[in-house]
Amino acid sequence: MDSPFGFTHLWTQGDWVARTVIVVLLAMSVVTWIVIGIKAANLRRHRGQARGCEAFWHSVDFAEGLAKLAPPTQATGNPFHALALEGHRATDHILHRDGDTRRQLHDGLDVSDWVTRSLRNAIDDFTVRLQSGLGILASVGSTAPFVGLFGTVWGIYHALLAIGAAGTVSIDRVAGPIGEALVMTALGLAVAIPAVLGYNALVRAHKSVLHRLERFANDLHAYFVTGTRIEGETPRPARVRAAARA
Repeated sequence: MDSPFGFTHLWTQGDWVARTVIVVLLAMSVVTWIVIGIKAANLRRHRGQARGCEAFWHSVDFAEGLAKLAPPTQATGNPFHALALEGHRATDHILHRDGDTRRQLHDGLDVSDWVTRSLRNAIDDFTVRLQSGLGILASVGSTAPFVGLFGTVWGIYHALLAIGAAGTVSIDRVAGPIGEALVMTALGLAVAIPAVLGYNALVRAHKSVLHRLERFANDLHAYFVTGTRIEGETPRPARVRAAARA
């Protein structure tokens, strides 16, 4: 036999508004944990990819460095591999090493500025992808308590109507309906707290990944515009040899 104060009783005795609130909170909770799980898995993968940066700089040429950053079958979705390849393409393009010798507007730009712009655009694109889904957690964390509070107010309203219709007030008549209504607030908090904690944890983790990507981009910038010479055509990996200094 179901308890008169359990969730089953709350569902069966509630009207369509109370049931809608419960369904909405349940959907918010499911979405929250899905987003947290997906983002956590992506962050773990990116942290593993970041470890390839040091191996990149111990390579004898650019092709070997790209392979150490990510094998060809794992290059998709690797921001460090994409950043290195984007810097390579930008350098080849501005110096017309890609075979296109036509005069273009960017020819008036400094090589350093062009490479910086290309690397920054690649980082910005990755940042947008990295932070996708955080808006959902922020929305759930800020709205779930109020959704639960709405269910509480609605439940108390109907509880008071029932008490008024009964004509008598006693603790057994008040405790059940009011307690069931307050459960809505607890459900709202139970949904909001993981969303807020997950949002904060993911933001901190994202900053760590972006910091590593920024540092790698700075090293790539120095590599592509000073002291090196790149031979070969993009997208085929090219060999790199040190340029003689004057």
